[in-house]
Amino acid sequence: MSAPTLPTVSTAPTAVLPTPVRPHAPTGVAAPRRRALRAHLGTLAGTAVLAVLVWRLGTGAFLDGLRRIDGPTVLAALGIGLVTTVFSAWRWALVARGLRIRLPLAAAVADYYRALFLNAALPGGVLGDVHRAVRHGRSAGDLGRGVRAVVLERVAGQLALMGVGAGILLTMPSPVRAEARHLAPLVALALAGALAVVLALRMNRAPARQGRAMRTALGEARHGLLSRRNLPGIALSSAVVLAGHLTMFVLAARVAGSAASVAALTPLAVLALLAMGLPLNVGGWGPREGVTAWAFGAAGLGAGTGLGVAVVYGVLSLVASLPGVAVLVGRRYAARYTRSPSEPSEPSEPSEPSEPSEPSEPSESSYVDGVPAVSAVSSAKYSPKESARLSSSSFPFSAEPSEGRPMTPESV
Repeated sequence: MSAPTLPTVSTAPTAVLPTPVRPHAPTGVAAPRRRALRAHLGTLAGTAVLAVLVWRLGTGAFLDGLRRIDGPTVLAALGIGLVTTVFSAWRWALVARGLRIRLPLAAAVADYYRALFLNAALPGGVLGDVHRAVRHGRSAGDLGRGVRAVVLERVAGQLALMGVGAGILLTMPSPVRAEARHLAPLVALALAGALAVVLALRMNRAPARQGRAMRTALGEARHGLLSRRNLPGIALSSAVVLAGHLTMFVLAARVAGSAASVAALTPLAVLALLAMGLPLNVGGWGPREGVTAWAFGAAGLGAGTGLGVAVVYGVLSLVASLPGVAVLVGRRYAARYTRSPSEPSEPSEPSEPSEPSEPSEPSESSYVDGVPAVSAVSSAKYSPKESARLSSSSFPFSAEPSEGRPMTPESV
């Protein structure tokens, strides 16, 4: 009887197909570039608008408007700025209270002054609001709610401006009223269609997490803006702030030499304020000057006069925010010269190392079958200290020996 044959196993190496190499997309490099481009886009656009205005109208309007500003005008601008800043800070405090964040009115006024100055002095026109939101959120212990409180406060101001501005542009006589009446139905239909498309896309493929985030945002907007406790104060403060901005524009028009009536200047002021809301400016400069020059030219008041009015308005707005400099300097002085309680104290003198004790002789109980037993060594006493371990790991060829095994080049 023959032995059964075992199946043979082929030892030939199998062919390994090469894996295709996918091109690496440099997302980590492209993303910061895109963010930097978006950050500088507004500054470039505002600079381009100013350059075009200077090229077409010259520098005479800029310089003439600056020469007309005197002491009483500066005091009037500071007074108007005080009223608008206090009411804006009150609106911010109301929104923060609706989101259950404590914000005293005095601190809100100081932070708002500082934010206004930073908005006017830095490119972009929103860096002061960003600083205000982050600082308040960190001080309140809830960064998200602090940021959302500032966003809702700014949204309330823009909604008041758009609502009142639409009523003014559609009812008061102005050169832009005919165009606005013709364009208003088309704009309304376009906005309605865009909103319908966005809602349809959201309903079809909105994840549950985004749905919860949307419900949370709507709930916070309802509590912060539309609650029975906050809505009257927010509406009143927004109306006072808008009236202050319109008064500042009329003051700038008078300083720049315009003799137009308040009824004729109000629609032009609304257009200038709407242009200021565009994030394409250099510290608020750019679109405001372009839109004001165009509006004054369309009204028959002269584009050069409109440019001068916009320049004077920008300077007066900067003057009205100058108390923010005192807030910045005062808080910097307090933070620099007031010692923080968390500051480390003076280092204590190092204690003298104790002398090592002599090893004791092993007792009889430490022998097992004539062989000395290995006692358990306390790791807390004989293990290397953390500083020694960190310092040893800083060398490029340091390594800890494995238990029971000698050090080899492979272990380094």
